Amino acid sequence: MNKQSASLTILVAILAAVVLFGSRFFVSVPAGHVAVATLFGEVQDKPYQEGLTIPVNPLFNFTFYDIREKELKESAGVPSQDQLTTTIDVSIKFRINGSDAARILQETGTFEDAIRVQIQPKLRSVVREQGKSVVRAEDFFLQETQENLQTAIFDSMSSYLTPRGITCLDILIRDINLPSFITRAIESKKEREQEVEKQKAELERFRTEQQQKIAAAQAERDAADLEAQQRRVLADAQAYEITKLNDAISKNPAYIQLQALDALKEISKDKSSKIYFLNGESPAPLPLMNMGDPLTK
Repeated sequence: MNKQSASLTILVAILAAVVLFGSRFFVSVPAGHVAVATLFGEVQDKPYQEGLTIPVNPLFNFTFYDIREKELKESAGVPSQDQLTTTIDVSIKFRINGSDAARILQETGTFEDAIRVQIQPKLRSVVREQGKSVVRAEDFFLQETQENLQTAIFDSMSSYLTPRGITCLDILIRDINLPSFITRAIESKKEREQEVEKQKAELERFRTEQQQKIAAAQAERDAADLEAQQRRVLADAQAYEITKLNDAISKNPAYIQLQALDALKEISKDKSSKIYFLNGESPAPLPLMNMGDPLTK
């Protein structure tokens, strides 16, 4: 009976140990993570990669590190050389190096400690330091200034974080907030520039309309000149015809009589025409009277 009780006690103890410590004989590391083991405060050099590892020392304690790409956003007041402070919102993209996770745990702490101790304060300091190279606060809006600032911050952060097991991937300037009075001055300047451009456009439209009116007036004047020229040519032709007719009449008095006879011949062809009587003693047949006289004096 005592032997049965002892065996039952041992079995219960084994089952209790399995229940209590069974989950400590393996470690499951999520995707994109590594696990660093410690044994009574001593950090183990080799981190555990993602997946299931069996068996492990049940006395190990594990600290997990997310080694995926992360982004940290910060805002910092940056003084320029004109002694004005501009607020700059900047983002840093980074990744924890899995192979350095044990050293990070030993020297800095957890993943959150690495961000709080190594990244945040250094990023703020570098942003302020690099901003001092900018001459005027409004120069922060220049594309060249922003590109130079991003490059300088990236180089400084990379050289600082790489030896500490963190890779700097990129630096992004998200927003720039100038002092309020400078912002108002820039907005006022833009409004004046827009007003100037509007006036230029209006002036150009007025100039175009005037040019169109001038072109239309020139076309009308050219048309009037052409019409007057045509009238002069027609008048000259008529005057020439009259002159020639007078010359013909003055040189040959019978010319008009011949013309009258030709006209009467044409009239006589029409059956509905009247009968004309000729006065033989008249220098011209009736009723074509006075046609023997010159047309002009």
